[in-house]
Amino acid sequence: MVTSSFPTSVAVFALITLQVGTQDSFIAAVYEHAVILPNKTKTPVSQEDALNLMNKNIDILEKAIKQAAEQGARIIVTPEDALYGWEFTRETVFPYLEDIPDPQVNWIPCQDSRRFGHTPVQARLSCLAKNNSIYVLANLGDKKPCNSRHSTCPPNGYFQYNTNVVYNTEGKLVARYHKYHLYSEHQFDAPEKPELVTFNTTFGRFGIFTCFDIFFYDPAVTLVKDFHVDTILFPTAWMNVLPLLTAIEFHSAWAMGMGVNLLAANTHHVSLNMTGSGIYAPNGPKVYHYDMKTELGKLLLSEVDSHPLSSLAHPTAVNWSAYATTIKPFPVQKNTFKGFISRDGFNFTELFENAGNLTVCQKELCCHLSYRMLQKEENEVYVLGAFAGLHGRRRREYWQVCTMLKCKTANLTTCGRPVETASTRFEMFSLSGTFGTKYVFPEVLLTEIHLSPGKFEVLKDGRLVNKNGSSGPILTVSLFGRWYTKDSFYSSSGTSNSAITYLLIFILLMTLALQNIVMV
Repeated sequence: MVTSSFPTSVAVFALITLQVGTQDSFIAAVYEHAVILPNKTKTPVSQEDALNLMNKNIDILEKAIKQAAEQGARIIVTPEDALYGWEFTRETVFPYLEDIPDPQVNWIPCQDSRRFGHTPVQARLSCLAKNNSIYVLANLGDKKPCNSRHSTCPPNGYFQYNTNVVYNTEGKLVARYHKYHLYSEHQFDAPEKPELVTFNTTFGRFGIFTCFDIFFYDPAVTLVKDFHVDTILFPTAWMNVLPLLTAIEFHSAWAMGMGVNLLAANTHHVSLNMTGSGIYAPNGPKVYHYDMKTELGKLLLSEVDSHPLSSLAHPTAVNWSAYATTIKPFPVQKNTFKGFISRDGFNFTELFENAGNLTVCQKELCCHLSYRMLQKEENEVYVLGAFAGLHGRRRREYWQVCTMLKCKTANLTTCGRPVETASTRFEMFSLSGTFGTKYVFPEVLLTEIHLSPGKFEVLKDGRLVNKNGSSGPILTVSLFGRWYTKDSFYSSSGTSNSAITYLLIFILLMTLALQNIVMV
């Protein structure tokens, strides 16, 4: 069954009982793909040339799909932009697009490829799923004709969408998702509202979104909170940004914070810092891959729980501010200083001693750290940082972040800049914050961009602590909070809050003007 294109106002959803014979676990696969890119051009290529390029990429994906199926995988996720890349205008991407119907049409493209026009890519993907008896998620472009005289219709008469499709073991189209939160993707349109897309299998309920969508309430949180999915399928073309937003770091933290499986397939393109795929569970990463040294793709497989929310391994519900709001703040050092992570201004305080208790605050957020280093390297400096506010250049998403991180050099002005190696290990750490949101994602990143599975945990009172002995050399330990209701740019209907404000002011002024005219 497919649930697609639901309005975000849906508050209640009847959880469908899966048929008898459901499985407690399954083998999942993701493939990190080094995309064969088209030659740069300002004019559109022919549809034949576009198809030739896509088939070259599908040839590689086909090998991964077959290999995954042979190793028992029930489902495989391939990356965003995997068939043709990302550098396009609206005009130059058009030859790569196909008309992708709503899954309710009950269609197996492998058996009826001409039913919805020229759809060779969909037919081939459908056959790969059918012939290998595996669910396949692929990302491609959808085109939908519209009336060019309508104000919202683009000049070429088509809406163009960044789209995920899923085919089941029979090759049937069972899900279609149009990406809502586009990131500098001028070749595509956003749908009118976020689509909440799910489908059921005998090994769990699945939800879908793409790349930048993961930072927002809709569709990401709603799929988990209201639609009760077990596993998220997540194709992405993710550019890693240290220290807080490498793919493996944030995606594993999101899965842990939301209590679901996340199957993340990233594009592989080293020159753009694109790498980092994984199969992540609520209790930590099952398997992950990060490779900035080669140009090779990578297939990952792991067994995961079909229903992690009901699994005994699922962590207990966390009150993220319980500890931090009940303790007396540790002494705030006088030498707190300003620093930046990307464009965000943090308040930092240095970890002077080998062990200690520190507090640093910004606005409503206070971050508390207790720590004990195993041995402090003389040339390495660590700081505790706090940030609360609208993030980045766009100043749209509201973040609350507590982080302990290694500075790039011993010079404090380098704190917050990207750094990839560290030597200092911690015998103990405990990080907490006075978060105003319940959506907090715990991150621990080690030297040379490695995760730390089994070496940390989140306590019920919101403390992120180490366990099972001393840590590996630490780059960052962070609690990354998203306070969605304080975002500046979307109301529940997807309308700009500032636009609504200006409209109300305009109506008020017009009303006053009309009253004055009547009085005169």
